Amino acid sequence: MPVLLYNTMKRCVEEFVPLDDQQVGLYSCGPTVYNYAHIGNLRTFLFEDLLKRVLQLSGFTVNHVMNITDVGHLTGDGDDGEDKLERMAHKTNRTVWEIASYYTDAFFHDYDALNMIRPTTVCKATDHIQQMIDLIKRLEEGGHTYISGGNVYFSIDSIPDYGKLARLDLESLRTAVRDDVEADDNKRNSKDFVLWFTNSKHGEQAMMWPSPWGRGFPGWHIECSAMSMHYLGESFDIHCGGIDAIPVHHTNEIAQSEAATGKPWVKYWLHGEFLLDETGKMSKSKGEFLTLSLLQSKGFDPMDYRYFCLGGHYRSQLKFNFDSLATARTARSNVHDRVQNLLKEGARQVPLASPKALAHQQAFMEHIQNDLNTPRALADLWGVLKDDTLGYDEKYSLVLLFDQAFGLRLSEITVPEKETFPPEAEDLLLKRVQAKKEKNWALADSLRSELDAMGYLVKDTPSGSSLEKKM
Repeated sequence: MPVLLYNTMKRCVEEFVPLDDQQVGLYSCGPTVYNYAHIGNLRTFLFEDLLKRVLQLSGFTVNHVMNITDVGHLTGDGDDGEDKLERMAHKTNRTVWEIASYYTDAFFHDYDALNMIRPTTVCKATDHIQQMIDLIKRLEEGGHTYISGGNVYFSIDSIPDYGKLARLDLESLRTAVRDDVEADDNKRNSKDFVLWFTNSKHGEQAMMWPSPWGRGFPGWHIECSAMSMHYLGESFDIHCGGIDAIPVHHTNEIAQSEAATGKPWVKYWLHGEFLLDETGKMSKSKGEFLTLSLLQSKGFDPMDYRYFCLGGHYRSQLKFNFDSLATARTARSNVHDRVQNLLKEGARQVPLASPKALAHQQAFMEHIQNDLNTPRALADLWGVLKDDTLGYDEKYSLVLLFDQAFGLRLSEITVPEKETFPPEAEDLLLKRVQAKKEKNWALADSLRSELDAMGYLVKDTPSGSSLEKKM
């Protein structure tokens, strides 16, 4: 079955056909490591992890490259404001290198906790300055740049199709500048963007490098173009990110990349929608924001948040509140218990063979390969768990197959070690089992109450009765 994906460039769902047979080049915009990732950021990375898992489940080999932005990202997504790492360093009295190292480690701590598959290559911007300088030189040689005020700018008027991803109105862009952004008088066009900053605009910075245009640092947009092409080639299959990257960051990446090479850069563009809190889009600029560690401090497992995100389609806005997260936690706990019960019955992984099992597999693959439709795929999971016509082995095998996409760590569930209980409690349970056989319901209820008073719950299942310590 084909994998169908929504291509932002074409504004439609289309069949995914990689440039190189079964090999997929995937680039995703990584974090700017000046602060903790909030759970809205993490939703985007979870969508990208889901995409990679589905491609692998569909038989593709994925070469996943993700950048770490540790220089050049200003507080405005254009060329306004100050470097985010410099700003945090000044606030905390630490060096920018310490800030970058600390928050990179924090990001991957969350990444691993959410069971995301690490990228094939993680590349830091500060390790690829030469690649950026080389790319700017190519643009300069092609007549796409100009120097003004000591900085190197990309001229959007040097290409015919600037803004095609966002479908921008170029005529209105020629003079449009936001009221809250100080206009850059060095720009010929308000949407031109900086490729290389010298100290003429920002003064002396902690992170600066020599270049043909003076000592300085790269613009944010040039980083992704240089690193993605360094590791994936001048044309590759998929570029991912959040929907907020479309109008500026990804638009500028396309402009400079295709101007430099003269050929199409990325075949498929995929974007994840916002996570909303009670006040709207979750954002660090608001000050307080929700982190994964905060969710954990409130008793939630990282897999609860992963399950919560699976409940919404990646292209739909998802509203977060703790009641919804608690509902996801309950649902995931029920899945866990059902899988554990299968293991108690001796379930093991086997090849799928029965028509019923194969029908469940086909339905799941059709849904998950149809633009990553996780709400329908989760319904397929529950359909399997509730299907009493399936044998234990095939039911468990389907669950493991589905979890290759979900990433909920269902394969790590084990049968708990058998608990031991006091002889008097075990004796009361045996008497209750006998009372039920004799249909002496009053005695059975009385014995259940007695066990409850001793601190034990009685669990009745089709395979028998057992005790459980009360929490």
